Amino acid sequence: MDINEIQQQLFQIIKTKIPAEASVADEIAKFLNISSDSAYRRMRGEKQITFEELYMLATNFRISLDQLMNIPTGGFVFQGNLLNHKNFRFDAYLTGIMHTMAYFVSFKQHELYYLCKDIPLFHHWHIKELAAFKYHFWMASIFGFPEFKKIKVDINGYPDELWDLGQKILNLYNQVDSFELWNLEAINSTIHQIEYYREGQMFKSDYDVLKIYEAVERTIDHLEAQATFGRKFKIDDPAKKPLSNYQMYVNEILLFDNSILAVLDNTKITMLTHTTNNWIMTRDITFSENFHQYMQNLMRRSTMISEVSEKERSRFFRILRERIARRKAVLQV
Repeated sequence: MDINEIQQQLFQIIKTKIPAEASVADEIAKFLNISSDSAYRRMRGEKQITFEELYMLATNFRISLDQLMNIPTGGFVFQGNLLNHKNFRFDAYLTGIMHTMAYFVSFKQHELYYLCKDIPLFHHWHIKELAAFKYHFWMASIFGFPEFKKIKVDINGYPDELWDLGQKILNLYNQVDSFELWNLEAINSTIHQIEYYREGQMFKSDYDVLKIYEAVERTIDHLEAQATFGRKFKIDDPAKKPLSNYQMYVNEILLFDNSILAVLDNTKITMLTHTTNNWIMTRDITFSENFHQYMQNLMRRSTMISEVSEKERSRFFRILRERIARRKAVLQV
């Protein structure tokens, strides 16, 4: 990697750390006390940054120079925040996801690889009732907010501002070519969450439970339709206007872990989950290249059910629907 590539990589990383609505050049100009035109020349590689500027930018934006220059140290540098009920705000959490997705979309090539231990969070925003339940579950059971533990799930009370943020995230996700690796267990965590709340009488009525299961069913129907056509489209679009490519794979042997790999032009970013809803991220070239190869190998050992393998696709979604149907039958007795 030569100095120009390092410089370009530096500004790409800085771009991810600045709000989507802000000008990267203006932020850099302000920080380095230079003109916006000078900042643009540095970003385009027309002028090399000085060692002092590199130090200032790396320090301010918390960028590892080992990682930036791909210096082999035997370690991998990750970044992330630790969420808890003292510092967590759901709107800020969603805004962060929105900015990340907007950054992904800014590249000419933008691909997302997702190992689905659960239903990917992007799919929570197809149906409002499912989004409302997941919101309450996270706030009460994951982050332990006392005010949510004292009230029952309100499937009609999901705040409009959170739904709007979710729709913005979903619209950005729909622009990104995606490769999702599923197994038959991916839906189970959502079912267990719903049943735990039902048995604990944390719903206002069985009717609300039924509405959430119907939301999961509609989400499954939409995923099958996207897999059938091999593309993404809005759930309420009868014309199924293609928005991006959608490839779905099924592996019935391995259990996944919600890890994500983003491939953005010449950059790869790996995001790993830990402690339920916390994420860490790395741009380490060695780590992300290895993870990319792992993904490719997994896909070769899995069954692709997008556009092809109609029998396997039908079987996979039939099993998912049967699991939901058994739960609904109990409610309708």
